[in-house]
Amino acid sequence: MTLDSAHPWVAAALMATAIPVFVTLLGRAAPYGRHSAAGSGPTVSAKLGWVLMESPAALVFLGVFLAGPHAGETAPRVLATLWSLHYLYRAFVFPFRMTGRPIPLAVAFGGASFNVVNGWLNGRQVGALGDYPAAWLADPRFVAGAALFALGWAINQHADAVLLKLRGRGGYAIPRGGLYRWVSCPNYLGELLEWLGWALASWSLSGLAFFVFTFANLAPRARTHHAWYRATFADYPRERRALIPKLW
Repeated sequence: MTLDSAHPWVAAALMATAIPVFVTLLGRAAPYGRHSAAGSGPTVSAKLGWVLMESPAALVFLGVFLAGPHAGETAPRVLATLWSLHYLYRAFVFPFRMTGRPIPLAVAFGGASFNVVNGWLNGRQVGALGDYPAAWLADPRFVAGAALFALGWAINQHADAVLLKLRGRGGYAIPRGGLYRWVSCPNYLGELLEWLGWALASWSLSGLAFFVFTFANLAPRARTHHAWYRATFADYPRERRALIPKLW
C-alpha cells in the first residue's frame, strides 16, 4: 500500500479517533490555559507551546502541497491560500500577541502530532489527489465553502482581539461585544465555520475529517469554558450559550 492509497484510510481513522477525543474532553478539560492543572508534566511557555503545536499545520501542508503536481494551478493555489491565511497567522503571529500560562509538553506534542497528519492529509489532497480545475472556483460548493471560511475567519479574528485586549489588562474578565453577546466561545465557533467551509470548498474526505475532529476538540472545550465562566463570575450573562447562539 502506498501513502496515496492509504490517504482515505488515514482520513477515516482521523474521524474515528474524533469519537474518543470528544468523549474524553467532555469529562476532562485539556490541561492548559485557564484549565491548567498540577501534575501535567514538563511545560513550555505559552508562546513556544503554540508555535510547536500550530507550525506543523502551516509548514507540513505547504511542503506537501508545493511538492504536488497541481501546486502551480489556480484553484489549488486559492485553496492553499485559505489554509495558509489561518495557519501562518495562528503559528507565527498569534503566539507573539498572547499572554498565557505555560503549556504542558504533552499537550504541545499531541497538538503537533495531529497537525502533522492533518497537514499531510489536506496538503496532499489539494496539491496532488484532488481534481480542482480553474472552473472549480465558480462551483457552488467552493463559493459556499469560501464564504463560510471568510465568515468564520472574521468571527475568529474579532473574538481573539477581544480576548487579547482583556488579557492585556491582566487576569480574566467577562468578554463582551460581537458574538460574545450570545456565546461564550465565538472564537471556537468561528474556527468551526472556517473548517466546515474548508470541507465544502475542498469537497474532500480529508477536509471533512478535519472538520469532524475540530468539532470533537472544540465543542467540549467550549462547554468547559462556559461552565468555568458561570462558576467564576456571578454576573455572567445567563442568556449566553457555550458555542451555538440560542441552542448550546
